[in-house]
Amino acid sequence: MMNTLRILQKNLVYAIPVAMILGLFGGGFLFDASVLKNLIIPITFIMVYPMMATLQVRSVFSGQDARLQIATQLINFILVPLLVFGLGKVFLQGEEMKYGLWAVGLFLIGVLPASGMTISWTGFAGGNKEAATKMLVFGLIIGALAAPLYTRVFMGATVEVDMLHMFQQICLFVFVPLIAGLLTQRILIKRHGQKAWVEVYKPLFPPFSALGVTLIAFVAMALKAKTILADPGDLLVIALPLVVFYIVNYVVLSLVGKLFFSREDAIAMVFGVVMRDLSIALAIAMTAFGRDGSTIALLIALAYVFQIQSAAWYIRLVPWIFGSVAEKKTAIAPAR
Repeated sequence: MMNTLRILQKNLVYAIPVAMILGLFGGGFLFDASVLKNLIIPITFIMVYPMMATLQVRSVFSGQDARLQIATQLINFILVPLLVFGLGKVFLQGEEMKYGLWAVGLFLIGVLPASGMTISWTGFAGGNKEAATKMLVFGLIIGALAAPLYTRVFMGATVEVDMLHMFQQICLFVFVPLIAGLLTQRILIKRHGQKAWVEVYKPLFPPFSALGVTLIAFVAMALKAKTILADPGDLLVIALPLVVFYIVNYVVLSLVGKLFFSREDAIAMVFGVVMRDLSIALAIAMTAFGRDGSTIALLIALAYVFQIQSAAWYIRLVPWIFGSVAEKKTAIAPAR
């Protein structure tokens, strides 16, 4: 089973689109997908808990990168929310209620930053994983506190926002897995030692998170399958603001990183902003907004495709944008 899950993890860029196609076909033609909504909470826990269990929380209190962390969170909680709010106004205008609900989905993406993929993609690109871990922890905490208020202020005219209920759902999907994950890590280290934790137990968790992401993409698409098949043009409507969102983020962050930070820190900042926590955003959409949740979730589910595909392509551009590791070593080598 673990080998299968590891294969899934390594091929997530393909697995998610396949899962969405299967969900579309299954929910559209084979079964009544409404019962799948009961699986949202357990699947979300499968996604989030492994990520929390592998967090190196101690790294949050180490290092001297306050300028990098402050800049990243200012972008996360000021510029990005304003960007998604503006994109919703520009691209998701229409008389039908679904346009406003898609705008809410886009906004949720903007106020829930830093997924567990932040650390993974930062590592793949040769960035500062310690800084990325801090961005993830700070983003989770600030986002959990700010998201209900931001959503009420910016989107309250579009959809009814119960701030207390939304905060309760965020606690369920953020703080409960966080506490459970850190306790798991502590118990395993205490019983088996740090070496066994790093070499044996820690690698077991991420593949389950990949499974959760794949399952949630399948469920979200299955729940909206009949609506999508009735009007497939909806996918094109919601794809456009997502494409613009990711392109603007990559361009702006690459420029800021290139101008103000080192190569490793710049890479961490890019992925600390771009890799939005779609898992939690999707779970919040489908549990905190009642019957409107599945419409909101459609845009978030589609964002998985763009987010993972764009990250895979961006890694190929990292040496061209920030220079290769070899070039950096040559640049700082002392003259002989």
